[in-house]
Amino acid sequence: MKKSKSKMITIIISSIAVVLVAFTVGGYFYVNSQLQAVNAASQKSVIVNIPKGSKISEIGDILEENNVINSSMIFTYYVKYKNETNLKAGKYKLSPSMTVEQVVNELKKGQVIAPSKLIIPEGYTLDQIADRMVNYQPTLKKEDILKTMDDKAFINELITKYPDTVTNDVLAANIKHPLEGYLYPATYEYSDKTDIKTMLSDMVQATDTNIQPYKAERTKQKMSVHKFLTMSSLIEKEATANVDRNKISSVFYNRLKVNMPLQTDPTVLYALGKHKSRTLYQDLKVDSPYNTYKNKGLPPGPISNSGQTSMKAALHPAQTDYLYFLANQKTGQVYFSKTLEEHNKLKEEHITNNQ
Repeated sequence: MKKSKSKMITIIISSIAVVLVAFTVGGYFYVNSQLQAVNAASQKSVIVNIPKGSKISEIGDILEENNVINSSMIFTYYVKYKNETNLKAGKYKLSPSMTVEQVVNELKKGQVIAPSKLIIPEGYTLDQIADRMVNYQPTLKKEDILKTMDDKAFINELITKYPDTVTNDVLAANIKHPLEGYLYPATYEYSDKTDIKTMLSDMVQATDTNIQPYKAERTKQKMSVHKFLTMSSLIEKEATANVDRNKISSVFYNRLKVNMPLQTDPTVLYALGKHKSRTLYQDLKVDSPYNTYKNKGLPPGPISNSGQTSMKAALHPAQTDYLYFLANQKTGQVYFSKTLEEHNKLKEEHITNNQ
């Protein structure tokens, strides 16, 4: 009886040992298979965005969702086992043909193909914003972005969605680009699957949100959103780091009061569709409603986006008698004057003699 019982215990222990060995071996082969490439023969590339501050498990989920790795869980265990804690955020071009080890090595290098966030600076035109979007999301095409920006059906959608901000003013016949000045300068973050319309709509929404504090003052001054953003953009493009934007604003308003042309070079460059460090005399002859040397009053619409400082200056110009200003491109210093004689004297002293 004792022998029989002892034999049974031995068999049970042996069976458990066999099961454990089988489980261990099976587990080893399973884990190893999950660490291999999803498709070793694949020639496909995938743009994967790893947001800043992502946890290891979140990175694993992103990689699995993009079919770059087999298992987020195994990826997480592997990274923690290897103590690979220095994975870097950004956008990477990865492939299903890569093993987990190869993917981890790429994330450690941090050699991203694009920034992890879409940063739109103040004073940017639609063309510059389109370039930023392509740099941020390399799968996008600039021509598609520009086409969407000018798409009338899309513009009408925005007019319906943001009626207090995007009005029919943007569809006037002489407007170069309806959304110029309406894409707010800020930092945005999207997945690689986010479409162009969503990105642009978010930028318009940001403008809608950020100009609300100015509504009461705009209403008091009987200034439309379109004129407000237009004036703000002129101030933004003319301003330097060393200038009081309220003073620049005062010059523009003072000129409008006496029916003088604004004569601001950025409007000429916008009409030309060029980025130049210096506006030449022949440039001033460009035939365009945006050319404020040939046309009095504000241009048909904004010539770029603008930040909060320029927006405030558009509503609160300084109380001055200035009609002229000029900037020293080397120092960024801006000089204001009341008369053309004084302006020419400052130009000779600070610009011509220092060239």
